[in-house]
This record gives sequence, C-alpha cells and structure tokens, in this order.
Amino acid sequence: MSESAHNANKRRIGDLRAALYDIDAAALRGQLAELFASDCAVHLANPLEKMTGPAQLYEEAYAPLLHALPDLERRDFIVMAGESNGHNWVGCCGHYMGVFERSWLGIPPTQHLMAMRYHEFFRLQGGQIVEMQALWDIPQVMMQAGAWAMSPSLAVEWVVPGPATEDGLISSPYDAAQSQASMQLVRDMLVALKRSPEGVKAMQLDKYWHPQMMWYGPAGIGSMRRISGFRNWHQIPFLKALPDRDTFLGSRSAFFADAQYVGFTAFPGMQMTVSGDGWLGIAASGQAITMRSLDFWRCENGLIRENWVLVDLLDVYAQLGVDVFDRMRELTVARHGRLAV
Repeated sequence: MSESAHNANKRRIGDLRAALYDIDAAALRGQLAELFASDCAVHLANPLEKMTGPAQLYEEAYAPLLHALPDLERRDFIVMAGESNGHNWVGCCGHYMGVFERSWLGIPPTQHLMAMRYHEFFRLQGGQIVEMQALWDIPQVMMQAGAWAMSPSLAVEWVVPGPATEDGLISSPYDAAQSQASMQLVRDMLVALKRSPEGVKAMQLDKYWHPQMMWYGPAGIGSMRRISGFRNWHQIPFLKALPDRDTFLGSRSAFFADAQYVGFTAFPGMQMTVSGDGWLGIAASGQAITMRSLDFWRCENGLIRENWVLVDLLDVYAQLGVDVFDRMRELTVARHGRLAV
C-alpha cells in the first residue's frame, strides 16, 4: 500500500468522525451506510457484542446512545493508520461525551456531563469500512452514574487525557522508517513482558518504558505513572492472577504503527487462566478465559512514554459467571422505587 493511501484512509475515517462530532440524528443512518460496507463485521464491547452492517450498528449501538445523550459528541485525540497482515487499518482513540439525560443499558441517567473513552479500529477496503473492532468503556459510565458494581480500582480514576505532545491526529505523510522503529520498540517490549516468570529483571522494563511513563487503563483498573505505579497498581496483581497470559501478535490481530504511535487490536487479543487471586478481587478459579484488550502506545526518543489501554472487563466478568448489569440493577433499584416488599 502506498504511503499516501494510509492518509487517504484517515481522511475517509474523518467523514465518520465529522458525522459523530456534529451529529444530525436524522442523517446519521445514511452517513453510516455510505461509510460502512453492507456486510461489515462489527465487534463491540459486552453487552453490545457482534453486529453486521451499518443498519444494525445504528439501531443497536448509536441510536440508543443518542437517545440517552441527545447532544452526543465524539472527540478523537489519536487517529493513526497502517498495515497489518496485508490489511489496512485506522485506529482512533478519544471520548464520546454529552449530557446523560436518559437511561442507557440500564445505567441510570445523571443529567450531568458524561464522558466515555473509546478505542476503535477500522479495516478498510476500497474506501469502505469492512470491519470494526471497538471497545467503549461502558464501566466508566457506570462509575460516573454512581452505579459501580465491580471491585474498587487500585489506581486513580479520571477522564483520561490525550497525548502530552498533542500530535495524535496524524496528518503528515506516512513515515515508514519511524513507524517501523516504533512498532519494533513495542513488539520487543511485549516479548520481554512474556519473560515475567523469570522475574521483574527479565522483563527489562527500564529498557522500554520512559521514567515518567503514563499508563491509562480502563475504568475498574485506573491510571498510573512511572514504572513503580504500573507495577504496583496493575502488573503485579495481573501477573499473580494470570501468570500464563498470552497475547496474540499473529494473523489473529492487527498490529501497526504510524510515526511514533502504535496500535493493537484483536477480538480477543489474549488468553489466560485465572489461577491466582488479587486482580479485580476475583478468586482463583482455574478457569480459562480470553480477554479483549485494545491498545495505543506513544513512543518518545526510543522509549514508550504513554500507553492507552482498554479491556472489556464486563466480558471478563461474564465469562466468570458474574452478571455485572444484574448487580448494577440491584445496587440502583432503590432509586427507582422497585424494592421488593
């Protein structure tokens, strides 16, 4: 694929971004039909799950969200493109925001501003979107609505910022050499992380991560700074509970870079066994699970400075037999006068 074609794909996704920035609800269905192939495979977070084509995407995802947030607005802070396994992808990271006026997915409205982070990846052919893999941080909405039904986060919860360098909306000509260097850095880091059974020294975290690194996790895990923060508030509990975790970096995933940014998507992207405790308050069950984890990294001077991570925690809990939405309804039932007597 030519270097200019990556930018052409980003411009094409720009049409979707524009449609979801100043949303015309009456026109949105047609705009999606123009951008998405009629048989486009859509993979979304639990409980939205798999859909086919723009009509179903509109009816089951965007229309209910627009009903809940009539002034819905999309704000991207990363837009990058690249090639993976012979396919051409665009990755977007940002927030959906608006006033939460009506219930959505059973989450009670707040009448206040709501922000929900998204990581969205689009595979394009001939100027059309033929596949979408995306995670919306639905637990973040639960948290803002005071309807949190999972274990407390170990790290700080906030509205995650965009890149410190404010250059995530990449429009410059595609730089193949810089992109390859960024991807190799992240790939080497991921390979080193697999050496965790040998101890923290074997992972060589200092070799890959900036001393002032930022790791922006999903609601339920939180955000942390420096390697010590990453180790204490995420990695140690994660590895203790899931020591055999494995990331798919082959044909089942999309792994690509654009300048200093690297993106990864797969549905699912990891597999592991819950063989220890300490992560999300989940007891060791010996159960094998998969995990949807969609990532963006920003490299700076040969080190990883920022990492945006979304994990479908609702899907993790569902695989373990916990209906988070049922727990949420029990938690909030008193607000709606439906207590059993």
